[in-house]
Formats: sequence, structure tokens, C-alpha cells
Amino acid sequence: MTNIRLTMAQALLRFLDQQYVELDGQEYKFVQGIIGIFGHGNVTGMGEALEYGGTGLPYIQGHNEQGMVHTAVAYAKQRNRLGIYACTTSIGPGALNMVTAAAVATVNRIPVLLLPGDIFACRQPDPVLQQIEVPADYTVSVNDAFRPVSRFFDRILRPEQLMTSLIQAMRVLTDPADTGAVTIALPQDVQTEAYDYPEIFFRKRVHHLSRRPPAREDVLRAVESIQKSKRPLIIAGGGVHYSFAADALRAFSEEFKIPVTETQAGKGALTWDHEWNVGGIGVTGSLAGNRLAKSCDLVIAVGTRLADFTTASKTALPADVSVVSINVCRVDAVKMDACPVMSDALLCLQAIGDALKQRGYQSEYEEGEIRDAKGAWNEEVTRLYSQDPQNGLSQTGALGVINEAIEPDAVIVNASGSLPGDLHRLWRVRVPRTYHLEYGFSCMGYEVAGALGAKFAEPEKSVYALAGDGGYLMLHSELLTCVQEGKKITVIIFDNSGYQCIHNLQRAHGSMGFGNEFRHRADSSGLLTGTPVSIDFSRYAQALGAKTYAPQTLAELRSVLERAKADEGPVVIELKVLPGTGTDNYESWWRVGVAEVSNSGKVVDAHRVAVEHIANARPY
Repeated sequence: MTNIRLTMAQALLRFLDQQYVELDGQEYKFVQGIIGIFGHGNVTGMGEALEYGGTGLPYIQGHNEQGMVHTAVAYAKQRNRLGIYACTTSIGPGALNMVTAAAVATVNRIPVLLLPGDIFACRQPDPVLQQIEVPADYTVSVNDAFRPVSRFFDRILRPEQLMTSLIQAMRVLTDPADTGAVTIALPQDVQTEAYDYPEIFFRKRVHHLSRRPPAREDVLRAVESIQKSKRPLIIAGGGVHYSFAADALRAFSEEFKIPVTETQAGKGALTWDHEWNVGGIGVTGSLAGNRLAKSCDLVIAVGTRLADFTTASKTALPADVSVVSINVCRVDAVKMDACPVMSDALLCLQAIGDALKQRGYQSEYEEGEIRDAKGAWNEEVTRLYSQDPQNGLSQTGALGVINEAIEPDAVIVNASGSLPGDLHRLWRVRVPRTYHLEYGFSCMGYEVAGALGAKFAEPEKSVYALAGDGGYLMLHSELLTCVQEGKKITVIIFDNSGYQCIHNLQRAHGSMGFGNEFRHRADSSGLLTGTPVSIDFSRYAQALGAKTYAPQTLAELRSVLERAKADEGPVVIELKVLPGTGTDNYESWWRVGVAEVSNSGKVVDAHRVAVEHIANARPY
């Protein structure tokens, strides 16, 4: 066996450069490059390997460790998990900054490889700069914080350990059910230590993403449940996209006349105007979707985690409704006491569809019922898109202009605030895979970095980040990366002077509202009740090298969007929108917990209402 002497960091990069995945006969290079910020814990190890190692992996400079991981997560999401970026940092705060984004990846089942530097394995510098000392356990470093948010964690204490670790890492990164953040902590001395690695370790590896077919017995059980139903309802989740099952879903709904509702991750599987697409479901759902959910007698959940927003804290559906759940992840498949079908969504829809055809199954919705529900909802969306108050911009009116003005195949990115609810309800997806919402973790600050990741994934498409002012202020450092890399994204800031989404939630549960708007301190009361803080986001973005606009009317916004299409480099459009001009809850409820005793009668009343909802919720 031929060996090659390399440092551990050099071997790591050489291995990553030779990883490929294959799905349905198509092969894809898996690791696209390294995004990083250098410090004393990685610059002389990983940094040297990137500079002189001779791999084909490009290095992209990040400007906030959390932001660069968001970029990597968004890239993998937009690529349907068929490609990733790895992220490298120093030890200490640089590493810890990635923990939040690691959770984003794991919650959303998106593969990302994190390579934080770590303290010396030899322990001779003791303590090293940025080391946290745990007197009771000297094996602990800050990187142990990654354990609960990673699907796989390892620490390389000897250079030869790298080989078994990377094989296991690739297992998780390419697993459709158990993927998420993979963290391999790299002590800064071990990164630079040499070892005679077998050359065969660096051969090209193709990881075959085989579709899991459903078991015959599971299909029969699902078919029997569906056949008994008269008013079935489909909930389409992100698994529809990841298994490339959108066409199969469309054919299934058309064949058996079953309406389709969408989760945030599943939105866009059917275009907005498809006859069986009735929109979102749950807390951010449409009126059509939520009303049909209340009257359905069976749910067919396809590739969804059935999270609380989808189920409206288990109140969106009849308490005794049966659920058939198609999923590759058993944890998800058994939720809500479902009849689980462990399978790839595409193969399962085809198998169940073939069996239902043989039995001549059709739903029994009343003639025109779905058309009328969908038509009424479309009229409501049009009404909201038409809102144009005289005293400023409405959020729904601005979204209407944006939805109509941008390219049909443009990708929009969002994650937090009131925008996810408005987008889930109102956004009209014209081309699949253009609606990119991170709503598993709803992480403020994902928007700008995520848009960059989407742009890396699909450079030929226009990408728009829609961000509230709170989310933008939380994290926008990768706007500078866009400038460096020559990647154009258009960031649209909805400035409503605060965390108005939570402000609304607060007031809806009895509070007068405080601590969520951006206001000056007026007195010593402890509450921020002074005049609003004014922020000039345009000048702020110009300093980072972005072209900026600040339209004041919907007509100006429409004109700006057209002009901005011709601009090179990142663009920031600042919109001053009126608070409270978003959408309503459309007969949905969300359980957040309300104080059982309070000096406010409104809070006590809100608690009583919550108790009534809880009593009517599905218990499991």
C-alpha cells in the first residue's frame, strides 16, 4: 500500500475534495469549498493546507461565523442537499459563534460540515488563549457546546483518527433522515501534525443516495386508511422538494382530487394557481387551508415534521382525525399517532397512487367546494396586495408589488419576524424551488447570509433577501462577502421600527406592549416608551459597498425594483412600513403560554381563552 505524508489538515481537505454523491444516475461534486475566518486556532493548520495543499477547494472569507454557516446551510438547502460547504474557525468565540447556525442546520435536516479549531491536544500551553477551563473535566473545550446541536460530533486527538471520523461524517452528511450539522473539532497542534496516510484514502468516493421504497404492508395499510376517507387532505412538507417529488404530488392530487396544503418548507411544490393547491396550513396558513383542515377526515402528511406552526399547536385538525405519514425519518413518521410509511416521498406517492387507482378511489368533496374556497382566498390575497394607505407603506401592499415585479424564477429568502406569516399566506410561487424559508429554527439574521448561499447555489437566478429591520440588525455581515465575491443579491429591509411580530404577539395576550419597539428611554420606569429610534439603513448599507434605494410609495418601489435589476453587486432597498399592516391569523391559534395570574385583567382573560383552546387540542 502506498502512503503519502500529509498534515492532518492537508489530508482533511484532500479527502473532502474527492467526495461525490449520486442520485437517480446523476453525479454531483459534494463539497464545494471552505468558508472561514482565520484565527490562531486554524490559520497555521487549515490555513496552510488551503494555501499550499493543492486541492480544488476554493476559500471564501466570512465576516461573522454564524453568518457564514447560514450561507452554507442555505446553499445546501437550495441545492436539495446535493452539495455542501464546510466552515472553519479558530477556537473560543469564533467556534461558539457557529453553534446557533449548527442548530439551524440540524433542526431543518440540512447537511453542513463544521471544522472549529480546538485547544492543544498536547496540553502544553495551559491554558491557551480563548480556552475555557472546566476544573472537574479537563477534556472539555468550548466545542463541547456543539454536541446537542450536531448530528455527529468528534474531536481529532491523533492525525490517524481523521480517517474513521470522516467516513462517519460522510455517513451523516449524506443521510436523508439523520443529516444536519456535523462537527469535527480540530486541535490546533494536531492540525499541523504529519502522518503517513494510505493513498487509497484519497480516492474518489461516490455516495449513492438510494431512494427507500415503501414496504408493501405499509402501502396497504395507508391505502386502506385513504380508501375509507371522503375528505382527505395532503400536507406537503420539505421532503417533497428533497425527494424531487413535486410532479408526483401534483399527479396524485389531480388523480384523486385531494386538496394540498403546504408547510413553509413545502411551499412551492405546487404553483400558487394549481387547482388543488389551497395554500398554507396552521398558524401561518390560508383561510382555505385552515377551514378544509377543520373538516377533513384524513391527513396525508408527506415529508413534514408536523411542527406546531403546521398543526396550530395541534388545533388545526379534528382531534380524532387519522394521519398517514410518509417520511424517511421515523421520528417524524410516527408523530400525531400516525400510520407511518417509511419511504422516499416520490416512490411512496407512486406506489400508493397505483394501488388507489386499482381500487378506483376518488375523494368526495362537493362539486366546486375546493374551487370556491381557493377562489375566495385568492380574492383575499389580491385585497391585501392592493392595500396602499395614504400615510405610508403597508407590508402586504409592498409584498404584492415585489411578488409581481421580480423575475418569476427569482429566489426569495426569509426566516424570521412577521414576514414568514405574510409570505406563507400571500406569496404566489410561480416557479418551484424559488421560495426559500428557514422556518424550522426561524433564526433572525439568516436572511442576508442565506441569500448569499442561495446565490452560490443558483448563480444564474436573481436572489432577494426579505428581512425585517430586527433581523437585518441582528446579522448582515455577509453583505461584505457579497461585495468581495461579486455576488449580487437584493436585500429588501422592511423597517417597522422594532420587533413588531413579537410586539403583536405580546399585545394579543393581554399586554399593553413594551420592550419590542425600537424606542429611546424616556424615563426611569424601566420601560422603553420614548420616541422611535431612527435608523438610516441606506447609508448603513452604502458603507459596506451596496447600492441603495429608499422608495416612499408603492409606485416608487415598483420602479426601483425594475432599475435595481440592472445594477451590479449587492443592492439594499429600504422600506419604511407601517406597523400592524401584515396579515391576520385566519382561524388559527398558537400556544405560547399565558400567565395564569396577573395584575392585568386582559392577561387573565387571555389565559382563559388559551385554556379553552388547549382543551380542544389533539393530545398527542
